[in-house]
Amino acid sequence: MWVRGAAIRPVPPYAVLGEGVLAAVERELGRDGELAQDALDTAFGRFDQTQPELSEYIEDLLEKPLDETALALGHFLVIAVWMAFDRSFGPRLGRVTADALAATIAAVTLEEELRAEHAEEPLDLDDVIAIEQPRVLAFVNEHVDAALEVGDGEAAKDTDVDDVHAVYRAVVIITLALSHSVAPDAGAKVRELLA
Repeated sequence: MWVRGAAIRPVPPYAVLGEGVLAAVERELGRDGELAQDALDTAFGRFDQTQPELSEYIEDLLEKPLDETALALGHFLVIAVWMAFDRSFGPRLGRVTADALAATIAAVTLEEELRAEHAEEPLDLDDVIAIEQPRVLAFVNEHVDAALEVGDGEAAKDTDVDDVHAVYRAVVIITLALSHSVAPDAGAKVRELLA
């Protein structure tokens, strides 16, 4: 059985998000009021400043005429994922370059093509990402499912699933790009030398 991505580089263990950080970010972003809006504005400003390539990439997508659900989901998921990486890895989180982003997009596209050519395989891109960043994928899927469920009835008919998928794919790309921009900690270097 083909499990690991053939085109996607494995995420190093030291770059996998731990438990709890996404939940903490979600609680912070979910607060009501002016404090939450200020925190969100500050987070977006820092994201634009520290990850300009990723910011431009997601901005290009979110500036298209997207479904409102997809647009809101895109803003929330991108900032939540980035905040989780920023809080977890701090100064070890490097800036994603244009070349690194392009390589990640190419790898995801190739992985999708390979998976489509081998439709008999029971695993798809989601399964590959779940192996690499399981907590991020669970978080993203939970919010995508919730956004689509909110639209039961008339609103569900209006939600453009293709737009939601485009946002989902962009969040996966951003997750992988951030994963590969995390520098190892001192302990990880020692473990690699001993292995």
